[in-house]
Parts: sequence; structure tokens; C-alpha cells
Amino acid sequence: MERNRQIHYRCRLASYHPLCPHIKRFQIAEDKVPWTADLNDYNPEEFTHESVLSASAADADIDPDGYGSENFRFNAIDGKINRRSFCGTYRIQDGRPLNPIGRTGLTGRGLLWRWGPNHAADPIVTRWKRNEKGHVIKLKDKPVLQFVAIQRKDTGDWAIPGGMVDPGENVSQTLIREFKEEATNCLEKQTDVPSEDSVRDFFDDKAIKLEIFKGYVDDLRNTDNAWMETVAINFHDGTGKYLDSFKLEAGDDAGSVQWVDVDKPLELYATHAAFIQRTCEARSAYWASK
Repeated sequence: MERNRQIHYRCRLASYHPLCPHIKRFQIAEDKVPWTADLNDYNPEEFTHESVLSASAADADIDPDGYGSENFRFNAIDGKINRRSFCGTYRIQDGRPLNPIGRTGLTGRGLLWRWGPNHAADPIVTRWKRNEKGHVIKLKDKPVLQFVAIQRKDTGDWAIPGGMVDPGENVSQTLIREFKEEATNCLEKQTDVPSEDSVRDFFDDKAIKLEIFKGYVDDLRNTDNAWMETVAINFHDGTGKYLDSFKLEAGDDAGSVQWVDVDKPLELYATHAAFIQRTCEARSAYWASK
């Protein structure tokens, strides 16, 4: 049960999401989260946001009786869309996928475009914090990391820049695209933007690349039938070879962008603080527990 508490908490809070404060989740006791637990009075609200229903690139609807499910190939590559889960094979009930972790208190897709797993990629871009002389700053004999963080416009939370994997796109392409769009504002600016080659060289350098996480994400947007999964990869420039030439500027999806020092407890979006903790442990950097 501790496993569920760690990775399936935010998506069971009473209110669904700040963008939809009127949507309330059916409240579930901790021991009733698994689908195997009996919960005869479970009667969650059905909700899919208007923006999802009207988006031409989003999945078509599947009604509660399963009508429309014949158009999907779940647990498989469905055309250009990856409907496989990092959690393994998920169950299908009444034509709809079931959240592999358990009940969330809400059915439908909420704010998510895909039935089942919605795949994202999160680039954790880091460097060492240095003093005015260029020396690495340490706390308790461990170097202090800095990472690129954006402020989300939908919740106001600070987060790792990242986003959804587009149909037909691989994770590497998503990592580069999202970092450039959210942290360097490359879509709006014509000058003073890192070149395509310099960004690609940075993300292609295997010596600085380390996979931190791959799996289910405890996200406010999750429902019984749609959920977030991600691959989080750390790109650490320990010498300044790449990042010294990158000027940060928030793109359309971000309210702000900045380097954040990892020298105190962090409050970040979803499970992003856990990703930063894993990064610190992998890089033997300082981490401040709450």
C-alpha cells in the first residue's frame, strides 16, 4: 500500500485541477484504491474537458458503455500513437482503459487528450552552482546542483520543462523540442537563440546523459481512464561547455524560466521534486530533505 501512497496521491485530491475547480473527485480510502478492492458504492463523476472534446488531434470519445472503443488499439502501437504503458498491460473495462495504479475518483479523460497512457518527456538540465571565482559551491562536502525550471501557467507551480510526445515522435525529439520551446522561447525569437546544432549537440552528448525515471506520474490530470507517464532524463553540463551559451527565456507555455539552486527543500509540480532528488543522488550532489 505504501507504493500507492507514493505515486497515487495528487490525482485523488478532492478538487480535480485549478483549471476546473468545480470538478470534484469521489473520495476513496487508501485501501480502496486498487481495482481488486471491493467498493460497491463507487460512483465517480464523468468528466472530459470541452477543450479535449473539441481538439481535432485528441482521441475520439468512448461513451461509458464502450461505444467508440472499436476505433482504438490499446496496449499497442496504434498508428503513430504509442498506447503501451510502462506499467505493463493495463485492463480494459467497458471499452475503456483502467488506470494501472487504481481508482482516482473521476472517469473520462479530464484534461488529457488520450485514453490510457499519455506519454511525456522531461529534460532535467543541470549544472554545478559556482561562486564568482568559478569554484563549485558545496554543502556538507557535496556539490550543489542548479537545474532549469519553468513556472507553469495552468497551476503556477515550478516544474521541469517538458511536454507531451507528439504522434510519431520519439522521446529524444520531444526532449529537444520542449526545452527549446519552453526554456529558450525559440518559437518567438529570431535572434539570440541557441542554434539547432548547439542544442542537438548538447542533448546528443552521451557522456552527460542519464535516465532518471520512466513510468507512471502522480499528476492532477489523471483519471480512471487516462493518466500521465513520462521519461525523465538528466543532461548535466559539469564544465559549462554547452550551457554557458544558452540564454533562458520563457516560451508561450511557461510563465517564467530560471536556474534553481538545489540547496533547500523544493516544492515542484507533480513528482518533479522526486526526479530532482534522484538526479542529485545519481550525480552525488547535495540534497536537502524536508
